[in-house]
Amino acid sequence: MEPLIDSCEVRIERIISHASCSPPGFWYDQEESEWVMVIEGGAGLKFEDETDVLVMKPGDWVEIPAHRRHRVEWTDSETQTVWLAVFYRRQ
Repeated sequence: MEPLIDSCEVRIERIISHASCSPPGFWYDQEESEWVMVIEGGAGLKFEDETDVLVMKPGDWVEIPAHRRHRVEWTDSETQTVWLAVFYRRQ
């Protein structure tokens, strides 16, 4: 993870992963909302309240409300996956 901007209102990070996934049984449950986009590579996101995995490729993005439990099922094993993540609190 590389923080690009970190203020009291917003945090922007560039995340680089390669053949990664969340540990078994682990779910992100964040205090902040998150807008995330895949810049390069690919990934599969799983939301606890959905049965299907959301497959993301370059240019795809998703907004994840605070406390919506989710996990990374996989990232591309052939190349790095580069994410742009914006974390914020809704007013």
